Amino acid sequence: MPKVDSHSIRFAATTEELSRVREFIAEFSKKLKISAEQTHEIQMAVDEACTNVIKHAYDYDNSREVELSVNVVADKLVIRIVDDGKSFDPSVYSYPDLKERIKKRQRGGFGIYLIRSFMDEVEYSRQNGYNELRLVRKI
Repeated sequence: MPKVDSHSIRFAATTEELSRVREFIAEFSKKLKISAEQTHEIQMAVDEACTNVIKHAYDYDNSREVELSVNVVADKLVIRIVDDGKSFDPSVYSYPDLKERIKKRQRGGFGIYLIRSFMDEVEYSRQNGYNELRLVRKI
């Protein structure tokens, strides 16, 4: 596996910045020679996590920022998403009843489900007023 240093970006908490986030993940994945399918899954997980920060932690306040960093540890891609918005612990999240949501034509509510589906580890912590979501994918 090629040696790749940790990289990070800060971006405004707006959905318009999500394309920049996806490109950031794509560029890092390309350096690691991660397959297109894996890259797409990682992008979707990161996109969902960042969308949750924008919508729920910051209530669409685009004056706020999110920090995203990627690093390789052994055979794992480690992604950290840090914000100083409202806290939310995904470990207390229960999976939606997919059949019921489809039956009622309800949209949304699948973000954490998707994140957990595409990543091998999902860890949340809150320290000193900052939320950190750590996403790990074996590569």
